[in-house]
Amino acid sequence: MGYFSGGSDRKVTLTDGADRRPDSERADSPKAAVDASGTGVYVVQLAEEPLTTYVGATSGLTLTRPAPGNRLDVTSGPSQAYRRHLDAQRTAVASAAGVQVKAAYTTAFNGFSAKLTAQQATALRADARVRAVTAAQALGTRSKAPVAAAPATSTPATTAGAHPSPADRTAKPAKPGPATGAGMVIGILDTGIWPESASFARKMAAPAGWRGTCQTGVAFVAEHCNGKIVGARYFADTWLAGGGSVPEGEVLSARDMAGHGTHTASTAAGLPISDVTIDGRRFDPISGVAPDAQIAVYKVLWGAMGYDADIIAGIDAAVADGVQVLNFSIGSQLGDWEANTPIGIAFLNATLSGVFVAASAGNTGIVSGAISNAAPWVTTVGAAVTNLDEATVKLGDGTKLVGGSLDALPGGASRAMVFGEQAGSPDLGAVYCEPGSLDPAKIKGKVVACALSDTFGSAAEVKAKGGAAMVLFDPVGNYRVNSIYNFPVVYLPTEKQAGTLFNYLMRHPTDATVSLRSGGDGSSVPGVPSVADFSSTGPDKVTFGVFKPDLVAPGSDIIAAVSPAGNFGRQYDAYSGTSMASPYVAGAAAILRATHPQWSPGAVASALRTTATDTVGTSSPLDQGSGFINLAGAKDPGLVIEPTAAELTGFSERAAPDGKELNLPAISLREYDGTRPVTLSRTLTNVGKERETYRSSVSGLPGMKVTVTPASVTLAPGKSATVTITLRRGSAPWDRYVTGSITWKGRAHSARIPVAARPWGISPRPYGDDGEEFGRMTSGSFGMIQPGFTGPLTGRSTGYTPVRRTSYSMPAGVYGGVFDPSASGVKTVDFTVPANTAGIIVEATTEDPNTNLDLYLYKGDTLVYSSDRYWTSLEQAYKFLPEPGRYTAYVFAQVPGGPVVDFELRHAIIGGNATYSPATLTLPSTTERGQSVNFTLKPNGPLAEGDFWAYTEWSTNGTVIPGNLVSTQQGAWQ
Repeated sequence: MGYFSGGSDRKVTLTDGADRRPDSERADSPKAAVDASGTGVYVVQLAEEPLTTYVGATSGLTLTRPAPGNRLDVTSGPSQAYRRHLDAQRTAVASAAGVQVKAAYTTAFNGFSAKLTAQQATALRADARVRAVTAAQALGTRSKAPVAAAPATSTPATTAGAHPSPADRTAKPAKPGPATGAGMVIGILDTGIWPESASFARKMAAPAGWRGTCQTGVAFVAEHCNGKIVGARYFADTWLAGGGSVPEGEVLSARDMAGHGTHTASTAAGLPISDVTIDGRRFDPISGVAPDAQIAVYKVLWGAMGYDADIIAGIDAAVADGVQVLNFSIGSQLGDWEANTPIGIAFLNATLSGVFVAASAGNTGIVSGAISNAAPWVTTVGAAVTNLDEATVKLGDGTKLVGGSLDALPGGASRAMVFGEQAGSPDLGAVYCEPGSLDPAKIKGKVVACALSDTFGSAAEVKAKGGAAMVLFDPVGNYRVNSIYNFPVVYLPTEKQAGTLFNYLMRHPTDATVSLRSGGDGSSVPGVPSVADFSSTGPDKVTFGVFKPDLVAPGSDIIAAVSPAGNFGRQYDAYSGTSMASPYVAGAAAILRATHPQWSPGAVASALRTTATDTVGTSSPLDQGSGFINLAGAKDPGLVIEPTAAELTGFSERAAPDGKELNLPAISLREYDGTRPVTLSRTLTNVGKERETYRSSVSGLPGMKVTVTPASVTLAPGKSATVTITLRRGSAPWDRYVTGSITWKGRAHSARIPVAARPWGISPRPYGDDGEEFGRMTSGSFGMIQPGFTGPLTGRSTGYTPVRRTSYSMPAGVYGGVFDPSASGVKTVDFTVPANTAGIIVEATTEDPNTNLDLYLYKGDTLVYSSDRYWTSLEQAYKFLPEPGRYTAYVFAQVPGGPVVDFELRHAIIGGNATYSPATLTLPSTTERGQSVNFTLKPNGPLAEGDFWAYTEWSTNGTVIPGNLVSTQQGAWQ
């Protein structure tokens, strides 16, 4: 019997989190905005500035850009006159191209959306009045909600930053209240809102300067805008152009039929709720971070997806309406792939007009780490675990596995446990406990173990067929996050736990037992707060000098208001994701803006970042950004470091911006020339009430030489000073990140900025420092490097050492099983890696076409590399510049071809200073930064039969740079 054998059946991890939500909340992706012929919906950006940034360059038209500290007034005479001018220009451009405008933008973005042919798009790009023409892009919440019953976000009142206030449901005018965000309006760009929720049940007067409206629609009337919900609009022009109607289950109004928008809104500014009951179970009281702030709703997503053309319309309206803060828990599943997108430009103009923008970083931490919403003027928020919510699974042999649960568990004595595959129909998906797959007679009163797929469907199946509880396990490992199932469910998120549980069940097919209890030993996370494993990590993949994420905030197992329509009738639910962390920061920003109305969005962002604290388990800014949000500290940061409008505008106008020159409270050097020093400057401004002297210090950054000049600055309130920061590579490794921070500490305040630096040696790598070296494995007959420096180039080689080959046989284990080091069907081989080793290469292969091997390389209990291809019988693992010590290779016959598995294990340990069979290294004598360099490494004489590996090392002007692991076989590394 096969469980997870072959093809996609082995990969039960989901491509995105939204697919783990109820069916009612899923939606098909929107049709492509532009077809293969180039016809479709485009966003056209016009050359003139929108209202937010117009400075009076056109004769007869007064500037409309608000002065620092002021807000844009779209009703003023100058604004109305300039808008008429923009309207006329837009009409002229559209008429010249023969196109019909679908949506017009004038406030935070000057342009329009329209359905164009490829020829019309080309003609518009050639028009001097047009700045850019881009095909509309689809975005959504799918990359934002890892495993929850619906992606959303909320903040328990007991979490730092939540500020309960009396639950007075009577109408009161909104007066400035620094501690609770009163007088502030937070705009929520999302799936809409469920207006009947108790989290929004307060009548409030509109704050001064509010110019928004309550757009009625299906199941949404004017009375739903009660003041707490101060305004509501919806935007669907592009969606409707693509499909003609909204997705099934949606309504054409600001009403939230999914839950995500309601969750984000209530997390940011929901009222305090003392009695939160979900499926009959009471949870702790909750409150939005800024419970007295008001909410403006901009529904731009339909079935959790939407187009940037509609989102820009929402941003444009929000800025015109008068919001002070925007939350954007929306992103691309693949992260940002270019700088200065139309949405990014709209957010820039919103920022320059005084609107703070918080956005989710994405949930690709397990997959690629790709960051969404990485523009430097946006505060990009990662997710942190702040609630353990652990549960313990104790197997019949005494093994304890600590996972998570938000449900009431039976506790007490052990119960019989059965594997879903053994209790139903394999053809119907019993391994995943798919609906209709289980036999009631085989699971009644038992705990059922189910592989991860449709978690809610699995729970419903086990419950309906009489099971006592469910244990979910993930055969390929995923991320730690919980949902509320209204049934006893424990989730074991790691592959290691899955292997332990699976193989226990295989050893005990008829007598397996288990006990489940709430609580654990804290081992499911490093501690709290810690960075959630699903949270997207840095660096920014688009620009070298912009540091993302900016910080992390609570984003795991967050309980907040939701839409009953998309959440089994629930009024509240638990969601996880960076979607939940972003509105936490939006609420915090509202409080800071109420406390310091004169602060710019950049000052607010700086205060949040420079006062953040380290998480547990990592202090790397690649993971945590500046750290975990500390709202209390941010209210009085002492110093702020914020970029000027000119700096941000200049960044936005470059085709390939860098960003390290921006006056941001972080330093990112992703691909700098390590042979030369890098000099930057930062301007520090005292926003405190007293004169204070700040002294700089450097922490971390091993192997880097960092100088701050002057070393200390004395600043009176409101005064600024510019410091010069010089960073030089000393002994820091090449092509790997070193991280740390620079802190300015005064008598009463302290401001810290993170630093991450990766000197480019021979491998410009677009992604993070995840231990897998990019471009290190090559063939001696045709090798290539890409140096990050200009100058002379020399090299040396160890020569070639043979790959050792050893044949093994082992009894087969379970067909299509899950890896567990102690299971049958696993062969263990140890290696000793001495100091100064350049690399270790391990391969496992079999001649049996019916056998599929997996290979795992560990150092102690730490996984170094895993190789689990299903399309080839050759598995390969390696480590470049490994730490010395004992390594273990586990060869796992995931699919055995017979009762005995024969295979060959090959390995080579290449010493960095060793001398092997001589070889001749041929390469150019000079190189230029970024230019590809070809080299060859040929043996000086015939080698014995088999494969050989060597190590090369490069030098320029006496600086030594680690090189490549080189094989004698062309294409040996696949």
